Amino acid sequence: MATASGTPRVPLPPPLRVAVVGAGEATGTEEALAFELGGRLAASGLIVVTGGLGGVMAAASRGAREAGGRTLGLLPGDDGRDANPWVEIAIPTGMGEGRNVLVVRAAEAVVAVGGDWGTLSEIALARKTGRPVCLLGPGFPWLDLPRAERPDGAAAWAVAAARGFRDGWRDEPPGIPAAAPGPRPP
Repeated sequence: MATASGTPRVPLPPPLRVAVVGAGEATGTEEALAFELGGRLAASGLIVVTGGLGGVMAAASRGAREAGGRTLGLLPGDDGRDANPWVEIAIPTGMGEGRNVLVVRAAEAVVAVGGDWGTLSEIALARKTGRPVCLLGPGFPWLDLPRAERPDGAAAWAVAAARGFRDGWRDEPPGIPAAAPGPRPP
């Protein structure tokens, strides 16, 4: 396809996608971390993918949308109206927790903010499918994964990891910046 002047039109690559996973019933601290992370990912031009419901998912989606970004929510039920109000594209899967595999496979990197068993399953599925995973905050201290204490470090990590994944690296692409040091959230 060409422009009016006859110059070939070169398609742009699709935006990178990062999944932000965490509890549907999150603490205020987890929601604050997820909100800032979503905003920073959106400001970097990434699409924020979540499970589409409340807690960390809603906070990350709200942060992304308020920063002018795009969001995708993969819902466990059959009704797209169940999505939080900051999900731009809601996809009802009807898969219950089985939708966790879709959340991580739709992304090129995953950042986990707190969470419980559902989040742990998303982390495991991401690692099983070769997606890089970073933990934001103090959750899951026994997991030997990259960890960021602040959203800026997690966002920088996610951008580099998603680019590396798209370029063909699996697990932990080389050159990913170390998680940003800083005080643990209260």
